[in-house]
Amino acid sequence: MPPPGAAREQHTWFGPSHPPAAATPAAAELEPSTGFTRLWTAFMSARVLVALALLGLHIGLHLLGRPVTVWVLGCCTAFVVVTAAARLALRPRGPGRAFDAQWLPTVGLDLLFFATLQWQGNLGINYTPLLALPVVMAAILGSRALALGTAALTALMLLGYAAWTVSASAWANTADMAQAGLTGAGLLMLALLTNQLASRLVREEAVARRSRIEAQVQSLVNNMVIEALPDGVLVVDSTHLVRAANPAARLMLGSDQEVTPHLFSLHDNPAWLQLMHIAQLTFADTPVDAAEVILHHEDRMPSRLQVRTQRTPPIGDSGVSLCVMFLQDLREMEARLRTEKLASMGRMSAAVAHEIRNPLAAISQANALLEEDLESPLQRRLTDMVRQNAERLQHIVEDVLNVARVQGPGDALETHALALDEEADTFCGEWAQQHAAGARLRVDLNAPEVQVQFARDHLRRILVNLLDNAARYASAHEGAIQVATHAVRHGPVMLMVWSDGAAMEPAVRRHLFEPFFSSESRSSGLGLFICRELCERHGATIAYERTAREQAGQVVEGNEFFVSFRRAHSGHSTFNLEDTALP
Repeated sequence: MPPPGAAREQHTWFGPSHPPAAATPAAAELEPSTGFTRLWTAFMSARVLVALALLGLHIGLHLLGRPVTVWVLGCCTAFVVVTAAARLALRPRGPGRAFDAQWLPTVGLDLLFFATLQWQGNLGINYTPLLALPVVMAAILGSRALALGTAALTALMLLGYAAWTVSASAWANTADMAQAGLTGAGLLMLALLTNQLASRLVREEAVARRSRIEAQVQSLVNNMVIEALPDGVLVVDSTHLVRAANPAARLMLGSDQEVTPHLFSLHDNPAWLQLMHIAQLTFADTPVDAAEVILHHEDRMPSRLQVRTQRTPPIGDSGVSLCVMFLQDLREMEARLRTEKLASMGRMSAAVAHEIRNPLAAISQANALLEEDLESPLQRRLTDMVRQNAERLQHIVEDVLNVARVQGPGDALETHALALDEEADTFCGEWAQQHAAGARLRVDLNAPEVQVQFARDHLRRILVNLLDNAARYASAHEGAIQVATHAVRHGPVMLMVWSDGAAMEPAVRRHLFEPFFSSESRSSGLGLFICRELCERHGATIAYERTAREQAGQVVEGNEFFVSFRRAHSGHSTFNLEDTALP
């Protein structure tokens, strides 16, 4: 839909050849790029040239001794001044108008001046052909009524001049009157035909301008749609030159917008040779449909793509056609499929968790009754193991229900005021002892006595998930994994987990917190998703950034996940998210 400014422009430029006065106000000025404006300027410039030519003619005749009066020279000079002033001061107001006040200093002045030169007639020069200039000007730039009226006035002037110059010969009088009548009739026909041609040209220009605007709007919409497409689009010519590539295609090709020029060739990178072969097949009238290719990059993981091509019809008389490639990232397609599976698995997991609760409660109760009657330390140790694992399974069931359940507006989640530094230090110590992290893990706690609103078990699960994820990609150097806390004055409290792992690919970063999306086939892709869900349940946020940290005296780039918690109100140990506003 065109913007309001475009609608007003269309009303001004594409209206009928005789728009109402309200549609084209007298004070409105047209753009200098329109055909009407250029034509108006040409007529005004021609008037100045004609005026200068007439002044030069009469000055020359005067110098040659012809009887040119000072009054005629004065009229010619005044005509030059008035036409030049009109050329500089007046502005076009749109085709098909009655000229309003502009008719007098333009068409009216020309008729008066040329008629005056003809009537003074002491030089033997016929100025009648010059009367065609104001008639044509009125026919092209004015309305049909103005054109015919100007032509009729000119015909009456010619007839009046013929009657005024009556001679003694009746035949001469008849010939002069007939000549004046024929000239007037010719001017009327000229005015009518010229006005019709001018009106047709105005309509065609309006249609052409409307078509150009529609084409520009359509092109703009197409470009916006192509730029926002998640699938890649490449336009390749027969020389394998990429004429256009949307951001998704550049991302799949590994082409940096700042480094790779706007136009590049598939020959530039060996990883694109398969795409070049597909383009050759397309130009050989063998379009490719759903072909799978693997682009092996030097500095990143291979890209698995599904390619579909189409060949455009020949463009113009050159017969040149283009190959349009549609690229889809297979990993993203698989991620979408896994997300759809998660939706059904979430519904199923909630039902299964409810079914597990009852037998689990029975197992826990039976184990407690059995433990009361046992005296052997070995048997008590076994019942203690059963109790611990039953409690662990109960916590897992609760977590699954918290993630899978879609809470309604009336649902509430109870959280506690936790000392973040104390809890983080405890969980990091347990994790370091379990994984024998040693000096590989460095903990820097900078939020003493600051409490946050969160559930302790959920905080443990988030921190353990982030530490496990960091340990999977971090090096074995000292300080390769760093945990830090930071409290913003009168703001949120931050927990950061940093590791010196390699940078993530843009495709992985876009789907980092989606379920079942992982860069490794061994990973389920649920860890970060569960972290995000648990954070959202407690009004916290989790995000990722590529940051630099000090490691062994050097600044090292790494991956950092940070959780932003809500502060706990002092003097309270338990909060309800339903009673507090999000930051």
